[in-house]
Amino acid sequence: MTDTAQPYGTPDHPRLAVRGEARLQFDPEIARVGITVTARGKDRRAALDDLTRRNSAVLELARGYGEAVEKLETGAFSITPELAQRGRDEKIRAYHGRVLITALLNDFTALGEFTTRAGDLDMTRIDGPWWSLRPESPAHGEARRQAVREAVQRAREYAEAVGAQLAALVELADLGAENAAPVAFARGYGGAPPPAPGAAGGAPALDLEPQAQTVYAQVNARFIMTPPKL
Repeated sequence: MTDTAQPYGTPDHPRLAVRGEARLQFDPEIARVGITVTARGKDRRAALDDLTRRNSAVLELARGYGEAVEKLETGAFSITPELAQRGRDEKIRAYHGRVLITALLNDFTALGEFTTRAGDLDMTRIDGPWWSLRPESPAHGEARRQAVREAVQRAREYAEAVGAQLAALVELADLGAENAAPVAFARGYGGAPPPAPGAAGGAPALDLEPQAQTVYAQVNARFIMTPPKL
């Protein structure tokens, strides 16, 4: 019968438990930009017309960058009445409209120009960029492999310190390295797309530096080692 039911091993087959960790940095792969389009009008229809026109201008601008803008998503839309501050009657003073748009870019050369041009549009606010790695990025796997290698190396050093050697791996427990929050970004796939119509004479493009992403991984490892020479 083996000693697998004995969590602490035996004198002839001592167990060794270690934790391996890795913290690696990578260039970001994608950037998200939040775009808020607003409008204000004295009546609901005027506010909606202005909001629709400005929203279309943002979408047209983004689509002009081709594959550099990987995804466009419309989030919240709202049209809100503004009541007059004086008087008891519910008199509407104006209407406020808002649309939230998220753009996902994979070309960081185009990113600076796109954010500048979008921010130059009427009643348009820009937030970001937020840099990240893709969920399926090989960077996450590399961090996990590095954590395992670090665990094996640490266990080997502990075993050698008591005159023993590693004999077998008993358990390798993932602590959720795939859930680590990225902090860096990878470079874009190439140069920027041709300028969209009307780019000439606009505001100069922002020079944005991608923020390095940190991928963190942890793993617990348990080994059986040869009898130590104490």
